[in-house]
Amino acid sequence: MKRALDVTVSALALVILSPILLVIAALVWWKLGSPVLFTQQRPGLQGRPFTLVKFRTMRLGPAGPDGASDANRMDPFGAKLRTTSLDELPELWNVLTGDMSLVGPRPLLLQYLPLYSERQARRHEVRPGITGWAQINGRNSTPWPERLEMDVWYVENRSTWLDLKILFMTIPTALRRSGVTQEGQTTVEYFTGAES
Repeated sequence: MKRALDVTVSALALVILSPILLVIAALVWWKLGSPVLFTQQRPGLQGRPFTLVKFRTMRLGPAGPDGASDANRMDPFGAKLRTTSLDELPELWNVLTGDMSLVGPRPLLLQYLPLYSERQARRHEVRPGITGWAQINGRNSTPWPERLEMDVWYVENRSTWLDLKILFMTIPTALRRSGVTQEGQTTVEYFTGAES
């Protein structure tokens, strides 16, 4: 039933939102140039890599500790896309193709995989989601241990009704634009281990 909901909702959303997607794509191209889409390998179900697709919000350049900081690469237009969560809309394609679900733990970075505790690694027992329990309970403003524990709580308690509750609660959370970044960070600090 979960997969049927994912396919139905993502397909309908892609059709209904196609004019908005085209407008955002044009704005990204105008403000940031090409490519319009940001793609990155992320761990999915059972940790298997897949290609995540989002609208690009940062200027091109190396990222991470050895490259330009997120603060230097972040564009004001891109920051607005992020705070409204509109940059996430292309992930509906990931849901349609089966790499993601509408609801589940957010897909994080591949380099985090060996850093999880055995319990934290359980977040990969389900498909990653566009939204999830942690996203409606603080998003990126929540410290890593609590955030990952919420992901595992979802895995242990998942149900159709819980998914519908999370989807319903995602709308006001996105409208409030709360928890998009960690305090003192342009996005979110890197996870450095189970006790990070």
